[in-house]
Amino acid sequence: MNQSAAADTAIREKLNTYVDPYLGQTLAQAKAVVSVISQNGVLHVDLVLGFPCADYVAELKVALQEHLQPLLGQTQLELKLRSQITAHAVQRTLKPLANVKNIVAVASGKGGVGKSTTAANLALAWTAQGAKVGLLDADIYGPSQPLMMGLAGAKPVSADGKHLTPLLAHGVEVMSIGFMIDQEQPMAWRGPMVTQALTQLLGDTNWGELDYLVVDMPPGTGDIQLTLAQRVPVSGAVIVTTPQDIALLDARKGLKMFEKVEVRVLGVVENMSMHVCSHCGHVEHVFGSGGGARMATQYGVQLLGELPLDIRIREDADGGSPTVVSEPGSARAQAYLRMARRTAARLATLNKDYSRAFPKITVEAT
Repeated sequence: MNQSAAADTAIREKLNTYVDPYLGQTLAQAKAVVSVISQNGVLHVDLVLGFPCADYVAELKVALQEHLQPLLGQTQLELKLRSQITAHAVQRTLKPLANVKNIVAVASGKGGVGKSTTAANLALAWTAQGAKVGLLDADIYGPSQPLMMGLAGAKPVSADGKHLTPLLAHGVEVMSIGFMIDQEQPMAWRGPMVTQALTQLLGDTNWGELDYLVVDMPPGTGDIQLTLAQRVPVSGAVIVTTPQDIALLDARKGLKMFEKVEVRVLGVVENMSMHVCSHCGHVEHVFGSGGGARMATQYGVQLLGELPLDIRIREDADGGSPTVVSEPGSARAQAYLRMARRTAARLATLNKDYSRAFPKITVEAT
């Protein structure tokens, strides 16, 4: 082995020991290193990660330069970073949708904690990070995604009279019962009608080839939520709460509900975690602090993010252009983007769905 090849091997071994903060794994465990080649004073590193990472290159490059510095010397690092998003396993009794790799449910134990705003910004953050994403508004009684995504008053079309074409907003495919009813029409439906409506919205929509379909679940943990969790093939769930004890009490019920139906909980998002004064920058924990972290520790799940309480987040959502797309460079948008990266990275570490790799066997009379 010549000196250059030996140096590349040493660098590759060192690179493989780097622990990615979002995956919580070494690059070797994640099987992320594709190639390491030194050429003309430049180290070319090619990595592939299992989560959307279009906006992660600069941050990761700085971290890798620091990690490899004892071996780099004056050599410059050139990083090529790609994502390879795969399908992950769902409940054993259900089959995944053919053209949707992963369905992620965003749920809360109670209303008023910002679940729908979180779901919208999660979908938009994954889109901004390079994924193909859909958003299904499953809150039949109070559909809010048409307004939040700037689609109020829009109507989906059906080319064949049986299937609906989702509407497109900010690069995200969107479907909601709110597209089919008047905004002021109350949904006086019983549980079976609600679950039937949702399963039709999910199955009778011509979704494109999606990496993720975010499902904005109805709040609560009653019969409707339980039935939906049993019928929708979910790769993982996100629990949204606020730091206050009453919200955490209900959030725990939501987490236990998903465990009961064998849906893996990816983690907890603490919304309205803190308020930063727009005049002086003072940070105040209006609803308490640390509740989401304590809940995550108690149940052995990840704290995916602590999102701010900010009037501009509400204004952005009401205006049909959520924070991630209206002000992507702001600190509040960056909080959503980091939360989305942690969520996708957590999903990437779970069991994959290999059913798509097997051929379908059909029997025909000859």
